[in-house]
Amino acid sequence: MFQLVDASFHIDDRAILSPTSLTFSPGKITTLLGHNGCGKSTLLNVMGLLDKPESGSYKFIDTELLTLNDRERSNFRKRNMGFVFQNFNLIDELTVFENIELPLIYNKIPAGERKKLVNEIIERMNIVNRSGHFPQQLSGGQQQRVAVARALVTKPKLVLADEPTGNLDSSHGNEVMELLCELNETGTTIVMVTH
Repeated sequence: MFQLVDASFHIDDRAILSPTSLTFSPGKITTLLGHNGCGKSTLLNVMGLLDKPESGSYKFIDTELLTLNDRERSNFRKRNMGFVFQNFNLIDELTVFENIELPLIYNKIPAGERKKLVNEIIERMNIVNRSGHFPQQLSGGQQQRVAVARALVTKPKLVLADEPTGNLDSSHGNEVMELLCELNETGTTIVMVTH
C-alpha cells in the first residue's frame, strides 16, 4: 500500500529519522515499537503527511506524495487517511456529533450524507447516548471512542494510531484495540505506535 524509502527528518540539526525505509502491505495491522523519544511519532507524522521528510521517497497507492504541494498533500490525506491521537485532540467547543462530523465537512460531504455517516459510526462505537455531550463531559474511554469514530467516519484506507491506548485503563484500552481489530477486518490498513 505504501512505501517509504530513505526518508530522513531533522529538528534543530538533530536527526529524528535517519534514512528510513519501510514497506507496508494493505489490510494489515502493523505496530511500531520503541522507547520514548526514538522517533515513532515523527515517523507516523511523516507517514500521515503532517511532517515532510527532507529526503527520500514516499509512495502511497502508486502516488509519489513528496512531490505534491501542501494543498495536494492535505487533500490526499483527507481522502485516504484517518488519525487516532494519544491525547484525543477533540475540540472542546464541539459536541461528540460535531467532532465526528468535522472531517466530513472538510471533505465537502453534503449535510444529509454527513448525518447518516455520523449516526452509523456513533452507533458502531456505542456512544449514541453521548452524541450531544461535549468532550469534557466524557470519560477517557468515551473520548477515545469519539477520536476513533472521527478517524473512521471518512472510511480511510489507512488509519494511523499514535499510542491510542496510552491514556486509558486496561479495560478501555482493550475496547479500543477491539475496535481497531474490527476495523482491520473490513480491510483497513492500520499502523499503530506504542512503547
